[in-house]
Amino acid sequence: MKPEWKGVYPALTTKFTEDYELDISSCIKNVEAQIKAGIHGCVIAGSLGEASTLDQNEKILLLKEILSYINGRIPVLMNIAEQSTKHAVKAAQNAEDSGADGLMMLPPMRYVSDHRETIEFYKAVASSCGLPIMTYNNPYDYKIEITISMFEELLKIDNIQATKESTRDVTNVTRMRNAFGNDIKILCGVDTLALEELVLGADGWVAGLVDAFPRETVVIYELVKQNRIAEATEIYRWFMPLLELDIHPKLVQNIKLAEVATGIGTEHVRPPRLPLIGKERAYVQTVINNALANRPEMPNIDNGD
Repeated sequence: MKPEWKGVYPALTTKFTEDYELDISSCIKNVEAQIKAGIHGCVIAGSLGEASTLDQNEKILLLKEILSYINGRIPVLMNIAEQSTKHAVKAAQNAEDSGADGLMMLPPMRYVSDHRETIEFYKAVASSCGLPIMTYNNPYDYKIEITISMFEELLKIDNIQATKESTRDVTNVTRMRNAFGNDIKILCGVDTLALEELVLGADGWVAGLVDAFPRETVVIYELVKQNRIAEATEIYRWFMPLLELDIHPKLVQNIKLAEVATGIGTEHVRPPRLPLIGKERAYVQTVINNALANRPEMPNIDNGD
């Protein structure tokens, strides 16, 4: 199922057992909750999915299990985050061979590639497979920005079709629209800027707190698309303390703790990550508890589809 690059795409957490093995049944439980809430696609093995602790065999196993369960209901994207062009090409080919519907792809990891190197990195992967690709533009965390002039070159490649907009500059949505119109699909990648970017014309939202609160996330997206901005804003304001848990070095632990609170996840993380403790844990738990105590009723978003 090819992605349409619109709607809510959870960046799924990867569930583990107490001894750090993949917990497929818990992954599937969360995916089912996401689908029931109305998500439009999903991303596996991203930063929130603890990709740096997964080997290729585990990523492919996770992909195959989720694809089998979803059975074509929504597109499933594999994240590509590799240090070398060779490994990125191999990871993309593995994903395609295993049935992925598309890729989300970071620039080279660790090495801060320049304009030419970044473009060649994307070109090598795009030419090695037939999967549609969403670039991941996150200079805040990964120190490489995909600029307008770089997109001018990348969009000449048929299967580079979308971008996860994580520059943390909402103006970039307008810059991209002015430069390319609808020739590129834009999905907000920062939870705390999602409403703003959707209103400015982003096509979708690659979300984090959706992993624990799928219905609220989908409702905000649908309300914006129906131009019911005041209703979306009210829910978004309630959501904001939770969304701020996503823009933190320990976003994985934060969001997994929220998943436990809503009954659709586990807290286990792979070292070097460790579960939250002490004042840090107490603060995050308080944010979650306050949100649950004041969780709003969701309005009807039936649009006749």
